[in-house]
Amino acid sequence: MSTKTPRKIHTQEFKAEALKLAQKIGVAAAARELNLYESQLYNWRSSAEKKSNTTSREAELAAEVARLKRQLAEQAEDLAILKKAATYFAKNQK
Repeated sequence: MSTKTPRKIHTQEFKAEALKLAQKIGVAAAARELNLYESQLYNWRSSAEKKSNTTSREAELAAEVARLKRQLAEQAEDLAILKKAATYFAKNQK
């Protein structure tokens, strides 16, 4: 029966600093310096890129939703004005 060594859990701050170091001196050198596997740094980097892409996409979608809501409110106001005008002119024709 083999005993497993517990996994190290790294904080987000550590990961961010490790990625900055890897960008400066290279992934292999940063991995050796921090006693990590290169694959960990590559995985962290791809996760960070995916997260940043998702965040920017969500921001774009939120801006689009806000624009469409404003447009819908303006059109609803225009429609209400036209309905009032139509009722006014319909009463005056009789």
